[in-house]
Amino acid sequence: MDRSQQLNRDSWDERAPLHAASKDYEVERLVGQPEHLSETVRFDLPRLGDIQGLRTVHLQCHIGTDTLSLARLGAQVCGLDYSAASLLEARRLAERCGTAIDYVQADVYEADRVLPAGSFDLVYTGIGALCWLPGIEPWARAVAALLKPGGRLFLRDGHPMLMAVNEDHQDRLQLEYPYFEHEAPTVWHTDQTYVDSDQRLTRTETHEWNHGLGEVISALLAHGLQLTGLVEHQSLPWEALPGQMDKGADGEWRLRHAPQRLPLSYTLQAIKA
Repeated sequence: MDRSQQLNRDSWDERAPLHAASKDYEVERLVGQPEHLSETVRFDLPRLGDIQGLRTVHLQCHIGTDTLSLARLGAQVCGLDYSAASLLEARRLAERCGTAIDYVQADVYEADRVLPAGSFDLVYTGIGALCWLPGIEPWARAVAALLKPGGRLFLRDGHPMLMAVNEDHQDRLQLEYPYFEHEAPTVWHTDQTYVDSDQRLTRTETHEWNHGLGEVISALLAHGLQLTGLVEHQSLPWEALPGQMDKGADGEWRLRHAPQRLPLSYTLQAIKA
């Protein structure tokens, strides 16, 4: 594991218990209401469709709220993440909910080496995952290797155009960060996580990479997947541009003024030929 990955994993290890304790991830509601689904999966439902009985892997699953929600929809699901602390919270949540979910600790690039290759009906990647990967090609290779023929990838993520906007400008949309994948990461320093918490982080440095929409699609095509759907959305589930967004009743954030100016997230689906 290189320095960037180590820094990021350390950060997620520190954030995991804060996220599990926050109201944003709705852990207690998930425990108390057996029919409840995470906001992310509720948004995905119209495109996700019926997943009853599908053998599913949730890549970069973090504390497992979306993983649990997929299981509640009837999927035979397992989760994979490289953060031991995140998986501790995910296993604790599944146990409290009485739901059988297998969790595996591994880097996403190694997913098909620690899970049975060619055996999954559905690979699910939740929002906010791809920016932590230095290269999109090895991710696409792992996705293709995990899927059985006819299996489906379901990906919703922050839009790469949004990721190129500098959030510090609260009076305009200004492109300052890379849209295309670059070897050098964008380096961030902050002692705060993205949920409401009074606790300050000690692991304050993280590294991120953007991946253009064409780069994601081309990588999947190169590994034998066929694109079946691509929808760009004017919303996403976090306040990416502070001072310029409002939160809707559905938990999604949207630009307050002229939301048609900028795609904020996208849903991509593809099948393995």
